[in-house]
Amino acid sequence: MNAEAADTEVDAGPVRILVLCTGNSCRSILAEAWFRELGGDRISVRSAGSRPEGRVNPRTIRVLDELGIDHAWARSKSMTELPDEPFDHVITVCDDAAEVCPVFPGPAVRTHWSIPDPASATGTDDEQIAVYRATAADLRERIAGFLATLDG
Repeated sequence: MNAEAADTEVDAGPVRILVLCTGNSCRSILAEAWFRELGGDRISVRSAGSRPEGRVNPRTIRVLDELGIDHAWARSKSMTELPDEPFDHVITVCDDAAEVCPVFPGPAVRTHWSIPDPASATGTDDEQIAVYRATAADLRERIAGFLATLDG
C-alpha cells in the first residue's frame, strides 16, 4: 500500500450510522446495541425517534441483558437532538419513521427495514418477550449483513 492510500484509510474514520424509529424504545435501541456490539470501532452509531417514548422499553432492556449486551448508553431521544450531525447511513426500522425521516446533511444513504413493532405484541409475558427476542434476532442478522457490505 502506498503512503497516500495509508493516509486515506487513517483519515477515513468510522462509518457514521443513524438508526431511526418512531418511539426509540425498542427496535432502534436494539439495532444500535447490535451495531455497537458487532461493528466495534469501525462504526459510530446513534439512534433516535420521530416521537420518542421518553424511556427504553423494559422488555428491550431484558433482552439486551439476556444477550449480555451493555445498554448503559441507551436512552429514548428525539431525532431533533441530531440535526447537525453528519451521517453516512440513515436506517429506518419502522414504517412511521420512514415517512417522517428528515433530510440529514451530507451524503447519507437511506435504507429502510420494515420491522414490526414488538411493543405491539399481545399475550402473556412469555409470548411478548418472545417477540422481542425474535426482533433482536432479525436485527442481528440484518446488521451482520449490512456490516459485511462495509468490509468491501
